[in-house]
Amino acid sequence: MRSTPRFLPAALASCAIVLAGCLADGQTPTFSISSPDLASGTFANQFVLNGFGCSGQNISPELQWTNIPAGTRSLALQVYDPDAPSGSGFWHWAVYDIPPTVNGLEQGAGNNQALLPPGAYGGNTDFFDTGATGGNGNYGGPCPPAGDRPHRYVFTLFALAVDKVQVAGGIPRSGTAGLYGFVLNKGLGPNLIATASFTATYGR
Repeated sequence: MRSTPRFLPAALASCAIVLAGCLADGQTPTFSISSPDLASGTFANQFVLNGFGCSGQNISPELQWTNIPAGTRSLALQVYDPDAPSGSGFWHWAVYDIPPTVNGLEQGAGNNQALLPPGAYGGNTDFFDTGATGGNGNYGGPCPPAGDRPHRYVFTLFALAVDKVQVAGGIPRSGTAGLYGFVLNKGLGPNLIATASFTATYGR
């Protein structure tokens, strides 16, 4: 009969630590965001804008995130195209005051305020008042100029040590995505705990 190695209990203890959400080398698990709907790295037609020459369904993709940092009191999401020929990029989606107990947004949450988590709200984008997002719905899918190289769409999730970003930043709830972006990236100072992001592309 084979005897049990003396190091087995220690090994099992290490496995227990890993399974509990810790890493064997003591590193903090990585705060991350992803989308099962954009796993290919690009947008299917259902997530593309319906307007400005594009004929998608303009449904916002499902998002998932993990390992929200300790001390997070709210989350904020912004989606930005740095390749848009506007001189300042183009903002496609913004959601603020997301509760830290939430681990994602369901598909279509950007098209219907009722599908956002309680307390969260959709912010302004560069589609505001164009009608392309269905009134002032806050998700606008990709629709780069025909013939451009595929544009990048950067999804960034901010973990914040404040409950309401607009109050902490001293800005109006109706402020532009650029104004919120300044507050999120700089204006909140140490109240920005961490960011997570991924990029998907689309061209036509």
